[in-house]
Amino acid sequence: MAQPRVVARDRRDQLGEGPIWSARDGAVYWTDILSGRLNRLTLGDDRVESWNIGGYLGWVIERERGGFVAGIDRRIVTLDLDGPRIETLAELTGEDPGNRVNDAKADRHGRIWAGTMPVAADRASGAFYRLDTDGRVSRVDRGYRIANGPAIATDASHLFHTDSGLRTIFRFDINDDGSLGERMPFIVFEQGWGDPDGMTLDADGGLWVACWGAGCVTRFTPDGNRDRSIALLASQITSCVFAGQALDRMFVTSAAVDVDEPLGGALFEVDPGCRGLPALGYRG
Repeated sequence: MAQPRVVARDRRDQLGEGPIWSARDGAVYWTDILSGRLNRLTLGDDRVESWNIGGYLGWVIERERGGFVAGIDRRIVTLDLDGPRIETLAELTGEDPGNRVNDAKADRHGRIWAGTMPVAADRASGAFYRLDTDGRVSRVDRGYRIANGPAIATDASHLFHTDSGLRTIFRFDINDDGSLGERMPFIVFEQGWGDPDGMTLDADGGLWVACWGAGCVTRFTPDGNRDRSIALLASQITSCVFAGQALDRMFVTSAAVDVDEPLGGALFEVDPGCRGLPALGYRG
């Protein structure tokens, strides 16, 4: 693919986020957080569908037993698109009432790691949580203004998590009991790189980061060096996911909020020149 492709549809996302690849459905799902909508692109026919879920819909992750788990406002729910039907799985108790969920990923053990942030992104009141397969929720870190983009090593030995407000991607070791080791800065974004947003790992250990404000996705090598970027015709790039049977296609979300851009809020497809890792689901 020589140039990024704009996926044809009849609307733009206010805050597109959280793309996931569903091999089960042969589709990419992603959210529009501010509109409370879930979108689906079926790769076989390029058909786009949308559901009005409501609330601040931060993320969805497939549930291995069927359906999805989703983050809405300050709770984690099960989601069945037949209806849709929503049931609360866990409340994020102790969260500031001005906070909302923002981004999440599952690991090889079937757990979910999810961040929160203030709706206004104006203070460090957000936190980072782990949802275990028995439904228990543990707060594993705190003090985030814009919690973003977990990316988790395939062996679940460590993960990356971002505070976009600090323009820093942190690395954490994951202990055997699921607690996190020390928060260590891994990549600090330089001027002109934008702000780090959603992330995903490729099969070679490269870290792909959506660069809010810089109109691109950027790959970093396993040791944290900036490798290459793919430019897009929207400034507010929010997240990315590998998709397709061979995991060699990449889809990128963006946001239209607060900008006047023809392609702000579009879903893009780019050629990453590499393969991604299989999507993981929640085992609870």
